[in-house]
Amino acid sequence: MAGAGGGVSGRGRRAEVRIGTSGWIYPAWRGVFYPEGLAQRRELEYLSRRVNTVEINGSFYSLQRPERYRRWHDETPDDFVFAIKGGRYITHMKRLRDVDAALANFFASGVLALGDKLGPVLWQLPPRMTFDPDRLAAFLAVLPRTTTEAAELGRHHDDKLPAEPYLTVAAERPLRHALEVRHPSFDDPRCSALLREHDVALVTADTSGTWPFLEEVTAGFVYVRLHGETELYTSGYTDTALRRWARRIGHWHADGLDVFVYFDNDVKVKAPGDARALADLVGVPGTSPGGGPDRP
Repeated sequence: MAGAGGGVSGRGRRAEVRIGTSGWIYPAWRGVFYPEGLAQRRELEYLSRRVNTVEINGSFYSLQRPERYRRWHDETPDDFVFAIKGGRYITHMKRLRDVDAALANFFASGVLALGDKLGPVLWQLPPRMTFDPDRLAAFLAVLPRTTTEAAELGRHHDDKLPAEPYLTVAAERPLRHALEVRHPSFDDPRCSALLREHDVALVTADTSGTWPFLEEVTAGFVYVRLHGETELYTSGYTDTALRRWARRIGHWHADGLDVFVYFDNDVKVKAPGDARALADLVGVPGTSPGGGPDRP
């Protein structure tokens, strides 16, 4: 069950709460979260029986291949959802300018092979990038809003794809986007207005005070990234802190908003335990509590 309580979205269906981790391939997790002897190829399968979503972050570093997305789809339960992180070539190198070909390559690379498990696309901006209304507006305007639009955009890919393009769409579905900003200049009503106009979620990021903490709701869903309560990427969350987050999630969900939460405090293997603890507080069960591939 993905929902938690009785919230209903503006589309007439029950709003969802999904809580998971940012990524799953971490050597430090082996023998601590992942059982000793568990084959690396089964780590996603194991995690996906304990949380109901995960953020794909390998796509941030390089274009992935369709067969990887298909494998990830097949290794996870039917009601599982992936968020996917947009490429740093777009956000950090091109800095959102002149990105038509790069966006086409990203959406042709196999993202659509996730099918009905494809959730929001996360665009994380670099810390030194300041708010430029015209640049942001132009970027938001070219983002595809459905899987059909994403496939059409992907047809304009160039020769930088590492494999044959994947442009198959079994059924048209909405495609949602979230923006994580890291410069205080984005704390500007013009930014919120732009995001609201394009129905793009402003990410609420807890970064131990390193970057701005913004909670404004700008879309029909909420996207939260928890990078560590007191130390970036490292510290876990106390029970008191998790209960505060559970209350926030409850308020958003009661307002009919889908909520996606990802723990990115992976260094000391805090992320999976914190995700499961918060899910328990909110009332979101694991897909198969206590089950999963515990053996190699």
